[in-house]
Amino acid sequence: MNLAIVGSTGLVGKKMLEILEERDFPIEKIIPVASKKSEGSSIEFKGKMYRVISIEKSINEKIDVALFSAGAEVSLKWAPIFSDNGIYVIDNSSAWRMDKQVKLIIPEINGFLLTSRDRIIANPNCSTIQMLMVLAPLHKYFQIKRIIVSTYQSVTGTGKAAIDQLNNEKNSISGLTIYPHPIYQNALPQCDIFLENGYTKEEMKLVNETHKILSDKSIKVSATAVRIPVFGGHAESVNIELKEKTNSNEIKKLLETTNGVIVQDNPGESLYPMPIYAEGKDEVFVGRIREDYSKENCFNLWIVSDNLRKGAATNTIQIAEHLFNNGLISK
Repeated sequence: MNLAIVGSTGLVGKKMLEILEERDFPIEKIIPVASKKSEGSSIEFKGKMYRVISIEKSINEKIDVALFSAGAEVSLKWAPIFSDNGIYVIDNSSAWRMDKQVKLIIPEINGFLLTSRDRIIANPNCSTIQMLMVLAPLHKYFQIKRIIVSTYQSVTGTGKAAIDQLNNEKNSISGLTIYPHPIYQNALPQCDIFLENGYTKEEMKLVNETHKILSDKSIKVSATAVRIPVFGGHAESVNIELKEKTNSNEIKKLLETTNGVIVQDNPGESLYPMPIYAEGKDEVFVGRIREDYSKENCFNLWIVSDNLRKGAATNTIQIAEHLFNNGLISK
């Protein structure tokens, strides 16, 4: 198929190219798309160089699938235009996630919902993806009543400017700052902007996207999102209250058989998930699985994943693979 990457010169766009090559996705032609500032530059894919074109020019290309990672504003304007031209759009921004007509997909959880009529498909927020990869099977068997989650998020989730800020601060170099405070040797309890309810947009994504993906608005979700000075991925401390009785051993056994999830839980050997080891991997790692003795039928989990991969690029590509492998893409 002919595949376009809109935002091909950004962090996630570059990661998409890398993963497409790793997974040997069936591509006849790759069309790298970026802003006019990057138009004319080149990207490499499978040993060949490709010229980056503007989104205005790309619409005239014969594209089957477009992977969008260029921000919500671009997606809101251009995804319908691409869709109207018969192109399947898989969008990594927040633009379409809560649209009632657009499906919000983690293939391992709700990929079965997709049909050939879904021309715009939303990719969830990175923090939501890794959390629900672990919690979805638990909800299926034990029914989650409440979730309390605190995230510890990599600067890579903000973009290249945030990486530059951290590196500059670490090396005492003055430069552009993307955060309201220093990030080096610090922790910022602010991911994205604050809303009127006192929560940030990132925190409310965890609430709203969980309800939509699990198709259950009865689940109570309380989130706190924190930015920390790491590169490898996002970590989450998650406390869940279940309706059905179980124990930590049953939870571990269930997660050990869950596709895309790896249990790392041996406290005696200091074995538990960490961003430094999750970086570059597509799986979601979970450990520190234990009962919360302060409340009946509650459990604590520690969840880690590479936010640029399963949290963004890999999940987007898996959606495209699902469409292709199930014969849903029609030319």
